[in-house]
Amino acid sequence: MPPKRTRRRSPTQVGLNVGERLKRTKLVRTSSLSAWDWVGTEVLSASDISQDHLMATCGFSERNMHSLCPTKYVLHAPTEAPTAELRASGELEDDAIIISDDERPTCSGKGCRSNPYCLNYLGQDKWEDEEKARKAFLKASDLGESPLVRSRKPGHPIGLKVWFQDLAFRNGVYKCQLPQGLKQEAHPIFQLQVTFAAMQECTQSSFNPIRLVESLKLRTSEQQDAQEFSKLFMAHLDAEFRKQQDPTLKTLIADQFQGKQVYGTICERCQHRSERLADFLEIEVNIKNHATLEDRISAALEPEILTGDNKYLCPQCDSLQDAKRYTELRDLPPVLHFSLLRFVYDLSSMERKKSKHTMSFPTIVDMDRFLGSLESRGCAGEDIDEKRKNLYELRGVLLHKGASAYHGHYEAQVFDMRNGAWYQYNDETVTKLDPSAFDVLGQLGGSMSSEQKNKSKENTVKQHSNSRKRRRVDDSDSETEIIGSRPSPKDYEKTPSSALGYNFFDLTSPYAVTEDSSPRYISSRDAYMLVYARADNSNYQLGTHLPAIEPPAAARQAVKVLNDGHEVACNAYIEKESKANLNFSRTRSRIMSIYRTWSVATREMESVVVSRRELESWMLRYLSETKRRTVLPAEGSQGPNSIDADSMAAKEGDIEPAQAIVCAHGRLDPTKANEMKVITKVAYERISSEDGVELLPKLTPLDVCAACVQEAFHERLYQIEHPQSVAHFDEIYLVHDNEPGFWISKQWLKDWRLAKPKMHVACRDDPSPDSQEFNRHVRCEHGGLSANAAARRRISTEACLFLQEIFPGWQALSADCELCPVCEALAQISKEDKREVRKQAEEEKAKLKRMHDDTLHGNTALLKNIPCAIVPAEFVRSWRQWLQRPGEISRPQAIDNSEFICEHGLLCIDPNTAFDIEASIAIIERADWDILEKIYSAGPLVAVENDGTQMRSEVAVCDECCQKRKLDYEVAEVIVRVLGANDPIPTVKSYSEESNQQVKRLDPPIAMTYGSRKAGGLRQSNRIRLGKNPIRRRRITITRMMTVKDIKVLIQEELNIPVISQQLFYRGQELDGSSLSVSSIGILSNDVLDLREQHEEINLLSDSDDDHGNKKRREGLGFGGTLLGGLATNDIAEPTSDHELRQATTLKSCSTCTFDNDSEALVCAMCESSL
Repeated sequence: MPPKRTRRRSPTQVGLNVGERLKRTKLVRTSSLSAWDWVGTEVLSASDISQDHLMATCGFSERNMHSLCPTKYVLHAPTEAPTAELRASGELEDDAIIISDDERPTCSGKGCRSNPYCLNYLGQDKWEDEEKARKAFLKASDLGESPLVRSRKPGHPIGLKVWFQDLAFRNGVYKCQLPQGLKQEAHPIFQLQVTFAAMQECTQSSFNPIRLVESLKLRTSEQQDAQEFSKLFMAHLDAEFRKQQDPTLKTLIADQFQGKQVYGTICERCQHRSERLADFLEIEVNIKNHATLEDRISAALEPEILTGDNKYLCPQCDSLQDAKRYTELRDLPPVLHFSLLRFVYDLSSMERKKSKHTMSFPTIVDMDRFLGSLESRGCAGEDIDEKRKNLYELRGVLLHKGASAYHGHYEAQVFDMRNGAWYQYNDETVTKLDPSAFDVLGQLGGSMSSEQKNKSKENTVKQHSNSRKRRRVDDSDSETEIIGSRPSPKDYEKTPSSALGYNFFDLTSPYAVTEDSSPRYISSRDAYMLVYARADNSNYQLGTHLPAIEPPAAARQAVKVLNDGHEVACNAYIEKESKANLNFSRTRSRIMSIYRTWSVATREMESVVVSRRELESWMLRYLSETKRRTVLPAEGSQGPNSIDADSMAAKEGDIEPAQAIVCAHGRLDPTKANEMKVITKVAYERISSEDGVELLPKLTPLDVCAACVQEAFHERLYQIEHPQSVAHFDEIYLVHDNEPGFWISKQWLKDWRLAKPKMHVACRDDPSPDSQEFNRHVRCEHGGLSANAAARRRISTEACLFLQEIFPGWQALSADCELCPVCEALAQISKEDKREVRKQAEEEKAKLKRMHDDTLHGNTALLKNIPCAIVPAEFVRSWRQWLQRPGEISRPQAIDNSEFICEHGLLCIDPNTAFDIEASIAIIERADWDILEKIYSAGPLVAVENDGTQMRSEVAVCDECCQKRKLDYEVAEVIVRVLGANDPIPTVKSYSEESNQQVKRLDPPIAMTYGSRKAGGLRQSNRIRLGKNPIRRRRITITRMMTVKDIKVLIQEELNIPVISQQLFYRGQELDGSSLSVSSIGILSNDVLDLREQHEEINLLSDSDDDHGNKKRREGLGFGGTLLGGLATNDIAEPTSDHELRQATTLKSCSTCTFDNDSEALVCAMCESSL
């Protein structure tokens, strides 16, 4: 089949496209635009380099074609419209090719980066925008945080407490008189008065109640239960109010927050009724998923039948009888608190957990249906027309954000009665919610104008056109669902589980009723406490004409001190900001006038070369975000004398050093030409005199370093001439027929022929072929031709002469030369010697076959009742290696047993210890010892014999020297014994000397492994590793200075067991101190360490995100040791002596994992990090 014809390519376009402008730069050689185009063309020797060539290397010459870009930040006068171009008669527009002599390259940031005459992209744009420049200048001036942002807006509330909105309660706190003889600053009542007074009259947007917390002896490092705090704090206030003389204060807590309920029991047989009246401050409600508040109240009031083992002992029947136990609400307070029991105790884990069930609560709740007995509650539900006396409106919601019961964040949303608006509270941030989205004031019973009522009605109709419409507000960790009317289980089925969260902050005023007068419901999974107020409560009536309540004089004075301090800080900041603005105007005017006139107009102008980074740093040093205080000049001062010397020194430190463009000789470095910029001498002097910045050294375009240019010239000339030399050599190096040629190093020739030889060093000549590194490839040590023919190759005579021109000192060796006779004779002798050595090795192996096959294999049971001797184990290993490669490895010279004899003439090793048998000694038969004595220099004899139970030696063992020998080491090996899952944990009691010596040579050998434990260099998974035979023992190398943590890291590398999962034991004791060293523990050479791997158990069903295995969590002290926990008021200034409190305050928290450790701990018990 004929070959397939290739497709003809379209001819490439020649010339310009129609209408394309011909640029003059395309008419000249591209190389002329290069800074080094003269190398190898105009200049072939360093002596011919002229001043113009030097300037061209840095882009200062006219040959570089760099345009003198004018500054872009000067307003140019409008140019005249271009005149019509003349055209010859009969000439078409498309026929004309226009070549302009005055065309200039377009100035751009990328194209002019290497142009030293372009100064347009150095940060001037940051000064051109005055507002942005002012903002950056003030930020860099380090004026500090503005106290103005903390100022309180008119009518804007601060604080978080719903109690403050209760006018009667607030008035009672103000009227409370402090006891005599007690420092009022330390009393909680006074601090509460100050807190309320700050909420009322403070000029700051937030108030920190730290003094109130300190007066109550609360611990800020622990998260406490808000519900528990509410109950205890109310009880404490009630106790303080009862001490007052005013009768209205004595019962203030009871009148405002306390209700009454009855716990009763009715005997089913005799109908005997037993009741107990009790007070309550809040109604506790259990949470059930997808339930409403009314459902849970009804469930709490459901009677309980006592029967079976839980029968009631009736006092009238005098016997156990079936009974009904009930709870009834008898009286409700004006302010009603509902406590949602979101934190539950899990009996399986014995820990508290947070319930994430969704709970719905109404904006308005009718509590008449829950008052009285079960029968009366049923009748109240039927009488719809009767006026509702206990209608409660939602006034506050407390939320707990977080997945765990042990940490999280409390947030709240409270309705402000004076402003008639909802506010969200997040620590010190108080935000008013948008009232335009939901206007519900009229719906909640407040007084509004007719216009407000019409607007509210329009909004209500618009919002509730669909009674089942939901409004969902997304948050980082929760969502809110607002339901038009009472939700049903089907509503939750239609809603994803992710939508059942609650973020009350994102709601505005969702508390309205629907068109059918049914209350709206809010579904939440974070709601923690609800606050309702009775609709007819005068203290909670809407409107702006609320009675004025004045704080006491002492509390008002304390707030006045805060306000005065805030006012002083604001005035000082305003004055400082004014000075900074004045300084900004002067600085901006000075800098802009400099950079608008610093460009050179011609190359002949007096100019200075500076670093681009220097100019950028000088341009932006006033706008950089540095934490230093700018010293403001005095009024009317100018120049550097108005700036403090220390501040200017700090500013000069921000300028990039001029070394960015200067070489080691103190001149302009041509290799750093892209970092150079040329400014006028006038601008340079203005920067120095007016701004106080010296850009040193002061160099001009004529100060290019000639030495650096010459070095670069030689290197560039080499890059041009070397490829040419290689190309010429490749044409002539082949050897012709009947031509002997010359030898050359093959390695040198391969490297030299590269475009960039590895042997080449900049600014140096290449090494010649007969240099010390390559000469041995051709010549032997005797000066003759080397016998290694693979390291050399032949080249032609012409190629040899060509290389000798480049390397004149090279003396080539002709290919006619014979091999060195001395080397040939030595090679022959070497072959004969190797044959003799191999013969000797085979003879010794045959004579000592038992020592070769059985020694060091651990099978000492074969030597029972046979006279034996001890030799060094290292000798046997070296001897075996020599037998395998007799021509390459040297033969052992002697057997020295003197190292086994101590200074007392006894043995310093124990032949019955597995450690010594495995590491130091080898036991051979006595007959083999006799043969060794004949062919080696051996001695002294250490004779032993195995009697079936142990090795007996003629020389006794010195226990003192044995112990000293095991401790006296720098590097030693130890055995890591990996325990199985069913192996018992080692203890001191279970440890014995037999457990340390269980690996004896009398027993069958146990495999001992060395080296890496990775298969083919790849890490094996736990499943594969555990599927094989378990690794029982492993040798590792340690040093005396290693710590326990270092050993665990080494074990992790060898066995792939994480450090955190390792339990390491030595002689029955766990090594739990990671910083302990090997020498301090007393680990001996060849000792045994027991390793047990702990497997982490992860409970996927737990909703707690900080479980730590089976370790029981510290629940904390709660309110123990505080004023709310029973500490007397008179003792508030005395430090607590509770032992558990002292223990809690001395716990060490780990900075890595935040685990609480004992105060004496040196390392963390959880992550083993240093404390």
